[in-house]
Amino acid sequence: MVFDSLKQRMGGTEQLNPMRIASNPLFTAREKIELLHQIKAEIGGEAANVDELGFTPEEVDAAIAHVRKGVEEGVGTQTVLKGDY
Repeated sequence: MVFDSLKQRMGGTEQLNPMRIASNPLFTAREKIELLHQIKAEIGGEAANVDELGFTPEEVDAAIAHVRKGVEEGVGTQTVLKGDY
């Protein structure tokens, strides 16, 4: 399940929720969107147990919108050129 993989990638210490994924600087916008869509697909096929997950499907949608808005505004799209670091 994608949740186990995410817990490992995020260090296992953070509470796993969609907005944390959307704001995590370790993931690219593309990775965030892919992960959020995977989560949405996994919880969408069954009745989502909000108590177990800790978030709702609507929160996943909001996180996806947050990432897309950031891309539109240029957040995380800087290119580091040789010597610009």
